[in-house]
Amino acid sequence: MFNHIEQMDTTTKTSLSICRRLINHDSSKFLIAPLSGKRYIKNEEVDLFIIIYDNHLSITNHVYHYDVVLNQREIDKINNMYDNKTERIRQQFENEIMGQINNSLQSIQDKLLKSS
Repeated sequence: MFNHIEQMDTTTKTSLSICRRLINHDSSKFLIAPLSGKRYIKNEEVDLFIIIYDNHLSITNHVYHYDVVLNQREIDKINNMYDNKTERIRQQFENEIMGQINNSLQSIQDKLLKSS
């Protein structure tokens, strides 16, 4: 069977690289819009804003805007990378919350033991 290898243009390659780096950047903030399915990345340190939606990748700062159309394979990879990153953030957040609860429960238990 004939395998078609899709050639990616330089703009698409560069855009995907920027998006991957921004996903992994420590100063990036993430937002998912549940109704539209859009994924947002904001990074004030490098002055970039990315929107991932449908099969598009929009990269914006105060000087330029690029809207790149991705093939299904590439949008799936970027969405997966984004989702994995936000899941790691969620897990850290949840661990922090649960850690506070455990500390609070320990404080309650200590108070009860002292008052007995």
